[in-house]
Amino acid sequence: MALDEALLQSFESEPTQPVLRLYGWSPPALSLGRFQKGAEILDLARCRDFAVPVVRRITGGGVIFHADELTYSIICSPHQIPASNSIKDSFRVLTGFLLQFYRKLGLEAAYAVDSKSNGEKFGQRTQFCFAGKETFDILINGRKIGGNAQRRRKQVIFQHGSIPLIGRIEDGIRFLRLPPAGLENIVTSLSEEGIASDSETLKARLKNAFCNSLDAVLIDEPVRDAEQELAACLKNDKYLNANWNVLGEGG
Repeated sequence: MALDEALLQSFESEPTQPVLRLYGWSPPALSLGRFQKGAEILDLARCRDFAVPVVRRITGGGVIFHADELTYSIICSPHQIPASNSIKDSFRVLTGFLLQFYRKLGLEAAYAVDSKSNGEKFGQRTQFCFAGKETFDILINGRKIGGNAQRRRKQVIFQHGSIPLIGRIEDGIRFLRLPPAGLENIVTSLSEEGIASDSETLKARLKNAFCNSLDAVLIDEPVRDAEQELAACLKNDKYLNANWNVLGEGG
């Protein structure tokens, strides 16, 4: 999370190329949405007992349990991506590669808006990210896979999201004060859909989908020294600090 924010803060729309970052989580952790109150949402004593770290994202939405997943982040300026009609429409633009990725794996993936059932509502606030649906969330056979969130900063777009490799919903919701019921019927993961590829193979396929969807060429580059230094400062001063992670102060 510190590196994601460092990349965002360091991004300058004109001289900087868009950034795609792929990473995972070790050990498993819970991330709170920017505006959630940690003590109201989580059983913090249980989190401590099971040594599950709690961190806060710079994006909104509900809490996520990050375990066996592939996580991405994108940093770019609006003019560096295909034109979109609105902020909501930019989710369609920046999640198109995910839709292509899942379909290339042989899965029947579609946006939630294209699979909407009668009376279904989007955008309802939920404590747990995967319990609710947004217009451009991706469904596989009607069940939500992963989640995506976005933040705007001046002329910069930051978006990140998760691709669950193995279903760990039951492991995650036990740390909630009010665990939602029936999640196993509305969410899914790659393993539950019969996809068992290793993470490196999936990363390669995700990169191909990204390039095809956004007409991009990816160049592997290390994180710059200045970005590393900023990330280290953010980690020590913010992301290892309960005032930010639990209370949301100092953001």
